[in-house]
Amino acid sequence: MADQKKKQLPPEAQQYQTLQKNREIKRPVFKNCIKAFLVGGLICLIGQLITTFYIYYFEFTEQTAGNPTVATLIIITMFLTGLGIYDHLGQFAGAGTAVPVTGFANAVISSAIEHRTEGYILGVGGNMFKLAGPVIVYGVFSAFVIALIKTIILKLI
Repeated sequence: MADQKKKQLPPEAQQYQTLQKNREIKRPVFKNCIKAFLVGGLICLIGQLITTFYIYYFEFTEQTAGNPTVATLIIITMFLTGLGIYDHLGQFAGAGTAVPVTGFANAVISSAIEHRTEGYILGVGGNMFKLAGPVIVYGVFSAFVIALIKTIILKLI
């Protein structure tokens, strides 16, 4: 179908498309996927090590160690974002840093840092929650719907 559209174009447009196709930067998709997988896996490994630390040294169970682990990962991300390290990691790994909870923390904190000159309330607080607000609302609403469905199914059984 693309060839049919190309044939209908004037010769100058066909030459331009050929030139554009030859000069287009080839993205190393496989290499980017490997980097994202390795960095995302490394973040998850660090999270697992933190969980194991809480279980071993503070006598948490596997279920109760989850919340402090997430909080610790968010605090680590705050410091790395503030120092500019997480941005370099994100440029290197791409989606590997965006998928875990650290990616969300980085996005919220970056927004807060970017708008700090506008003041703490309207700048940091307001712009930080422009991103976090919809995510939190969607999460709470999704949890409500799932709990409602689970409750209805359990009542039927």
